[in-house]
Amino acid sequence: MERYKPNVTVACIVHCGGKFLMVEEIIDGKSVFNQPAGHLEAGESLIDACKRELWEETGIKAEPSRLVGIYQFSASAELAFLRFTFVCELDELIQSEPQDGAIHALHWLTPAEINDSRHLRSQLVSRCIDDYLAGKGTELCILDSELLSIAASSNP
Repeated sequence: MERYKPNVTVACIVHCGGKFLMVEEIIDGKSVFNQPAGHLEAGESLIDACKRELWEETGIKAEPSRLVGIYQFSASAELAFLRFTFVCELDELIQSEPQDGAIHALHWLTPAEINDSRHLRSQLVSRCIDDYLAGKGTELCILDSELLSIAASSNP
């Protein structure tokens, strides 16, 4: 039996004044909205992956304040994800530019505008925002990446 290997991804809910920063991507010729998100890279902590994806997709450098949730999602029978969703609270709406050419535009949207959109990348987009609004989540100290250094130190 083949071992189950979901893709590990991170996402960042960016919130300020009742609005959420969404990235607009073109997927299969269609414009879709998502949180800044992407894949965990080798040797990278989940928090560092969140900060990197946030910078690449929005041009914003910020620290996540908590983990909203960990989500298992199957896009198809062959494609599964384990998504760690973080939150960054900003004091003011920031106008910035994506560093990643795959991001078409950035939008600050209300929860109603997001829920009304028929162009969400996946169900996780609104689900994570709903969980954030419901107060779900935990402190970042639950994540431990200290042992990542073992593999790096064993490869001279």
